[in-house]
Amino acid sequence: MNTITSKAGAQAAAGAGERISGARLKAIFIGSAGNLVEWFDFYCYSAFALYFASSFFPKQDPTAQMMSTAGIFALGFFVRPIGGILFGHIGDRLGRKTALMTSVLLMCFGSLLIACAPTYAAAGILSPCILLLARLLQGLSLGGEYGASATYLSEMADSKHRGFYSSFQYVTLIGGQLLALILLLVLQNFLLDAEQLRAWGWRIPFFTGACLALLALRMRHNLPETGSFEAARKEAKKSAKPMGGMKQLAQHPREVMLVVGLTMGGTLAFYVYTTYMQKFLRLSVGLTDSQTTAVSAASLLFAMCLQPLYGALSDRIGRKPLLIGFALLGTLFTVPLLTGIRHASGPWQAFGLIACAWMIVSGYTSINALVKAELFPASIRATGVGVPYAFAVSVFGGTAEYLALWFKSISLESGFYWYTTAVIACTLVVCWFMRDTGALSKIDAEARGQ
Repeated sequence: MNTITSKAGAQAAAGAGERISGARLKAIFIGSAGNLVEWFDFYCYSAFALYFASSFFPKQDPTAQMMSTAGIFALGFFVRPIGGILFGHIGDRLGRKTALMTSVLLMCFGSLLIACAPTYAAAGILSPCILLLARLLQGLSLGGEYGASATYLSEMADSKHRGFYSSFQYVTLIGGQLLALILLLVLQNFLLDAEQLRAWGWRIPFFTGACLALLALRMRHNLPETGSFEAARKEAKKSAKPMGGMKQLAQHPREVMLVVGLTMGGTLAFYVYTTYMQKFLRLSVGLTDSQTTAVSAASLLFAMCLQPLYGALSDRIGRKPLLIGFALLGTLFTVPLLTGIRHASGPWQAFGLIACAWMIVSGYTSINALVKAELFPASIRATGVGVPYAFAVSVFGGTAEYLALWFKSISLESGFYWYTTAVIACTLVVCWFMRDTGALSKIDAEARGQ
């Protein structure tokens, strides 16, 4: 009886979703917009680190200052698994909407704390401690945001266009960083000089991010819950089985290992060409501050445009070919591309090489969240997507910038290129042997009542 009722509920939810396509698109837009705000807040730290590093770490060596800020950046990633567990539990027990609202509120508080943080000259060692606390709060927030937003967008999208609509998670994720760089570009070229940016102008983006987070919270308050969650909650009540939790996640070891294996190479490549690339262009290539910001912003805009194209392609040919394409080409061309960027003759050549890199990396970024969501049933989906991803990204993504700067500090910068290649090669093995989630999607199976 429960099975029949579950099938009817899932089919009704799916049918209702088809009839209210306008409402569905609005929900996807709001969910994506909130994701953009969260990542804007988080990436303001990386974008403006060149200007506020001396306020918190008064050392003479710019590379040492960058390593200090990169170390706190990495620590912010290390708490993301805790955020994944916490918000995965909220998303699977209380709803995707509740998790999305809570995460953006926590991000708001973290941004406001950085905006108001005293400098080292004013508060001594308390200054970097406050910065660390703020980044830990933001890390907790993002640890939950990824799983909650990936689950929400995947469940709200229709089956035929799920790759396309789900790709907007990374459109807005990249867009958050692009927005931070655009703000930096405007401040650099039109409003403030370098001395003003280092003195107090770096606080502007964090105040802006806190205000935008409050706006996103209000928008998310009006989000509808997904049909998949409602159907799973009804089934859980009838069967008296709990939703979410680490005990339930432990029942899906293969899927958990797949998420970790896919994430390790993909997230490392992503952070190489986003957060670290800005420092790479400035410290290694030798571009000016304005050129660095312009090249970074242009490459991110190019990457944003690729995401829905690749997502739509996955709806036609499947998810696996794109993942294999990323991992294979990433293994072959990471060292040549980073070497070429290192010896670029100017900003245009650097941009062209980074654009080539994004044509490879987008095979992962455009669909990775969806692939992970399609692996898990609705009752454990937010936890299943968020927790193993957060563990992998904390180890491989959060440390990318620090390791790159460490290799540079010991005069072995190319060692980082080979490290990145090796990690992507491990992901290639995972992609090669995995099944295509587009053809075996748990989301579609639930909609069919299977």
